[in-house]
Amino acid sequence: QVQLVQSEGGLVQAGGSLRLSCVASGRTGSNYGMGWFRQAPGKEREFVASINWSGGKVTYVDSVKGRFTISRGDTKNMLNLQMNSLKPEDTAVYYCASTRPMYSTDEFAGVSSVDYAYWGQGAQVTVSS
Repeated sequence: QVQLVQSEGGLVQAGGSLRLSCVASGRTGSNYGMGWFRQAPGKEREFVASINWSGGKVTYVDSVKGRFTISRGDTKNMLNLQMNSLKPEDTAVYYCASTRPMYSTDEFAGVSSVDYAYWGQGAQVTVSS
C-alpha cells in the first residue's frame, strides 16, 4: 500500500521561510512523478509544483516562481518544498502527491490533480501579515 507522509506545516510571518517534506513508501519500481498542491479555505485545490523522477524537469505555478523550490531528498522517495518570501496568500493546506509510474523519463509530471494517484495527509501553512 502506497503511503505519503508529510512533515508538519507551520505559522510564519510574511517574508519568512518554511520547508515542507514528504516521504513515500510502498511504491514499487521507478519513474514516479511527484508534486505539491495547496487548498485555501473556500477555494479549489491548486497545483503548486511538480518534479519528475530524475529531478531534471520541474514545473511551478506562476505565483510561486522564484520563491518556492521543489526538490528530491536524499532518496527519490523523499520530496521537499522550500518556500521563501512567503505571502499571506500562500496560506493553505499543502498536499504532496505522487503519480503512478510514468511512461517516459523525459516527460514532466502533471499539473492537474487527476494526474496523481497518491496523496499525503496535508499540512497547514499559515502566513501572517
